[in-house]
Amino acid sequence: MKRILVIDDDPTFCTMLKTFLTNKGFAVREAFSAAESLKAIRLEQFDIALCDFRLPDKDGLELLKDIRLIKPKLPVIIMTRYADIRVAIRAIKMGAYEYVTKPINPDEILAAIRGALEKAEEESDSTTTQSAQKANFHYVSGASKTSSKVERYIDLVAPTSMSVIIQGESGTGKEYVARMIHQKSKRSDKPFMAVDCGALSKELAGSELFGHVKGSFTDAINDKQGQFELSNGGTLFLDEIGNLPYETQLKLLRATQERRIRKIGGNKDIPVDVRIIVATNEDLSDAVKKGTFREDLYHRLNEFKIDVPPLRERHNDIRVFATHFLELANEELGKTVQNFSQEVLDLMHEYSWPGNIREMKNIIKRAVLLATDEQITLECLPGEMVSALNETESVYPVTTDLKVIAEQNERTVIISTLEKVHYNKSKAARMLNIDRKTLYNKLRQYGIEG
Repeated sequence: MKRILVIDDDPTFCTMLKTFLTNKGFAVREAFSAAESLKAIRLEQFDIALCDFRLPDKDGLELLKDIRLIKPKLPVIIMTRYADIRVAIRAIKMGAYEYVTKPINPDEILAAIRGALEKAEEESDSTTTQSAQKANFHYVSGASKTSSKVERYIDLVAPTSMSVIIQGESGTGKEYVARMIHQKSKRSDKPFMAVDCGALSKELAGSELFGHVKGSFTDAINDKQGQFELSNGGTLFLDEIGNLPYETQLKLLRATQERRIRKIGGNKDIPVDVRIIVATNEDLSDAVKKGTFREDLYHRLNEFKIDVPPLRERHNDIRVFATHFLELANEELGKTVQNFSQEVLDLMHEYSWPGNIREMKNIIKRAVLLATDEQITLECLPGEMVSALNETESVYPVTTDLKVIAEQNERTVIISTLEKVHYNKSKAARMLNIDRKTLYNKLRQYGIEG
């Protein structure tokens, strides 16, 4: 049962309001002065406070400041006469949830109370989710020189307010790098919001990022907060930024330059304080030359750049990541697999990992599930992983050029995947853990028809 504190020096009004709210299922406590209310707030737990603006010992603004010091997140609704409305609006700016005018309309006060409680619960759930995400996030330090370079760059840029571009193939862990930058920044106790721009349609991209007002388009049945508002004070991570619609790029440029946004259908600007980190699996400078990405936005975002290399170029990291994913899979699946056979370790070092770290994580989780003893053997690995290597060895001449070997393996895996899905490129892209745009680029690069 939600507990409400009613603060008013009129006993008759308090009794009337208490009776009404009790009948609606609330527990109500009365306080007839500011001093009495502050004592109650210190000693008892309340879900919301209803406060008259004019009290014998303090006015509503002074009391609101005192309440904020004791219980910063306690929702407060100001009750006021029509003559006090301008002052009540000041109270809203100081943190009050809402104001209602006297004489009280029962439906109005009930709607305000329920709205305040719902908002408080949403903020509580958001805080809990962010805390859980922060607790569950674990960045794995690699053993290679390239991994050390990435971590050094993270340490350098994290304490600053610079925008960052993280570039790397799909599955290389770009979001992990972004989260690490956030955790090592001065914003670490604020929200970290991640948006997959590749999943945003042209019609909904603006609404998702900046929000919309009710009635601004057919499906806008309520006001909506965008990701900028939700990440205010913290970090907004825009994954696959190159897929963002061109029209939305202009709004993003304005938001980053002016630190203000405007909701779709809205008529007022909203100030925001958000650090932008973006990720891309293509060179954005090439996209600028092609005219698919705004040059001014590129230069605004490119204050610092981190290249995350593919797994095939991080030979010394393979065993480190494999061991980490083995531990995660054991914990998730309730298994006790101890290690990998030597044949599996050899294969993992020879395989090209077209899906990078994400592919490795999925393969090891599957292998742990299939393992019948304490060791992962070749039989636990996907057949296509073994066959891809065998096909590469038999079709192509022997070479010691690692880049050529990696490209040959990648070409073979792409062709094999396309054949399995009867050249359905959307399905193939999902199986390969890349987006369609990347797949088409690979098809052109390797001269694959279909």
